[in-house]
Amino acid sequence: MRDAHIPALVSGKPQVNWLEVLSDNYFADGGLAHRQLEAIREHYPIALHSVGMSIGSTAPLNKDYFKQIKKLIVRYKPELVSDHLCFTGAGGVESHDLLPLPWTEEALSNTVGRIKQIQDWLGMPIAVENISTYLRYRHSTIGEAEFISAVAEQADCFILLDINNAYVNQVNHGEDAETFIRSLPVERIAQIHLGGYETKPDFLLDAHNHAVSEPVWALFANFVSDTPNIPTLIEWDRDVPPLETLLEQAAHAQKLLDAGAMASV
Repeated sequence: MRDAHIPALVSGKPQVNWLEVLSDNYFADGGLAHRQLEAIREHYPIALHSVGMSIGSTAPLNKDYFKQIKKLIVRYKPELVSDHLCFTGAGGVESHDLLPLPWTEEALSNTVGRIKQIQDWLGMPIAVENISTYLRYRHSTIGEAEFISAVAEQADCFILLDINNAYVNQVNHGEDAETFIRSLPVERIAQIHLGGYETKPDFLLDAHNHAVSEPVWALFANFVSDTPNIPTLIEWDRDVPPLETLLEQAAHAQKLLDAGAMASV
């Protein structure tokens, strides 16, 4: 959900299955933002997506942050709450970026324990999203898919599968996105993200400022060809286009989801 599209969503009520809302934008108790979100919630289911849980950090969890998330859960009753499988700061310094974890048993144990605590505080399971990355740790001892799968199973949480991120990592690190996606436990995947990247001279940047690319559509179509109809979101955070453009992208995603659902009957 983007501010520029709120008037059209509220007045026109276009066919949208659900909307994702950035939790961090709604920590104030009142004001225009909440009045708009209340109007949206009357007509559409929502999911809450966060960027500040710092799930994989070794710093103490920020209880005040999760109290704010809990207030939003009580107020808006989201279908899903999610954040990224990463950390966002260290040594008391916030990076304001999604920093990758080393895939080690130590990091796995730490992350699982933190997710369990978060879920206890929120009173519901969360979903963790695979991130795009621009480096790999030499200390990693297991693969990304194995790490995410173990986190989901041991913490009893969901996975938010970002297929664009998987493709960005394929190009940036020479890894196979198809193998990564197929290695995740499908029964744990509660949501899918699709977005656009920015092409740089030596890498792809997960910029969320373009339409979904053809390679990402192909990965998505292949994955949903034999999976349940998983809720899917078109992400577009910068250089936001008219709502009609997003609706067209969402309609294409739904067409592929419907075809997959029919094929699996």
